[in-house]
This record gives sequence, structure tokens and C-alpha cells, in this order.
Amino acid sequence: MLQENTQRSSAALQYTLDAEKQLVVVKFRKRVTVKDIERYAAALRAHPQFKPDFSEIADLSEVEELDLQADEFIRLADEIDPFSPQARRAFVARTAVQNHAARMHKILGAQRAFSIFRSVEEAEQWIVS
Repeated sequence: MLQENTQRSSAALQYTLDAEKQLVVVKFRKRVTVKDIERYAAALRAHPQFKPDFSEIADLSEVEELDLQADEFIRLADEIDPFSPQARRAFVARTAVQNHAARMHKILGAQRAFSIFRSVEEAEQWIVS
């Protein structure tokens, strides 16, 4: 029997998938590259309980270095992102770099239900509303 909650981590990030809540919560660490995000997306796609319409809270609050070029942002939005445009997406960002990354993702992904927050608690409230 599959667990309702799956938690995985790597040097760059840690995520939890809660199938019952239909929610993925990912916390990115200090340095994030396109390869880190590719591995995260691949792990979600391979997860037997993941569905593209699940909601996501992406916590960028610890990210100090976001090693992504403009073409990589486009590839992330067009090819790598495992979530559907209908998925509710909440980003937690506290710095200008983190906010910029979240806004780029929103613009390039044409997300319909997308918002940026200063805390995970605010993001959680919005996701369940």
C-alpha cells in the first residue's frame, strides 16, 4: 500500500507530496540550478500518486543563489514544469531575486491560480481557500 505522504530530499531541495490534500510542498535550499528543478519535476512525474492538478507551495525563502539563465526559465515553463495551468501555485519569497524568479515563472507559465507570499503560512491559507 502506498503512503499518503511522501517526503524526499536532496542537497538543493526537500519536498513532501500529500495525496490526500492533493498538495506538494517544496523547500528550496541555498543554491538552485536548472538540474535541481529538472530532478524534482522528474521525481514528481514518476510518483504514482502525483497528479498535474495538485497544488504546490514552492518555498524559495532560503535561496541565495538561483543559477538560471533566461533560456532555462523558458524551458522550465515550456518543458519541465509537471503542473497543469489549472494547478494552484503559491511561491514564498522574501528577497528581490526570489520574487523575480517567482514572477518569471508566473509570466512564462501562464498560470491562472498563482500568487507570491512572504510566509508558508500565508501560502497554505491561500491554497486551502
